[in-house]
Amino acid sequence: MTSQAPADRESTGIEDAVLDATRDCVLAYGVRRTTLTDVAKRAGVSRMSIYRRWPDVQSLVADLMSREWHAVLVAAAAAGLKRRGRQRTRGVAEIVAVVRGLREHPLLRKIKEVDPEILLPYMLDRRGASQEEMLEFVVQALRTGQQDGSIRAGDPERMGRAILLAAQPFALSAALATDKYDATELDAELTALLDAYLSP
Repeated sequence: MTSQAPADRESTGIEDAVLDATRDCVLAYGVRRTTLTDVAKRAGVSRMSIYRRWPDVQSLVADLMSREWHAVLVAAAAAGLKRRGRQRTRGVAEIVAVVRGLREHPLLRKIKEVDPEILLPYMLDRRGASQEEMLEFVVQALRTGQQDGSIRAGDPERMGRAILLAAQPFALSAALATDKYDATELDAELTALLDAYLSP
């Protein structure tokens, strides 16, 4: 593996510091009330350093969401490697873990609470970078499950999109059901739903 050049490491360090500062600002104020000046001050960098990479707060928040949701995906995949059993069981558990991780994530909770309109394009019109990554994660799990015979035949790309459509409300709209049932019970229902859908 090639090691990062010092300039690349410095750039990565600045990017992480800016995204960390953005996260802190959004958690404190929400997206609409966060300014590049706030972020620069928290990150200990100049506004010009931020402008070189991000033209506005919206692009900063988009990159922040991509980083945070990627971490949720990585954690679910790492936990999945420790599970035994056939791929359908492991894959379903990983998808449910991603949904749970997103639903409980402080950043997503804050955005839903104070700036929900930011999420609308990703719910209604287009997939963002994080959703593309999650789709590929699901599709790969489906292909592996089809190879070991634990997941039914079918186009994994089409099936993956159906799963994304089915699972997303469990992360974003759980409040519609948690007036009577807790999140653990919802996870059990999502598990049953996905398992039945994927069963040969």
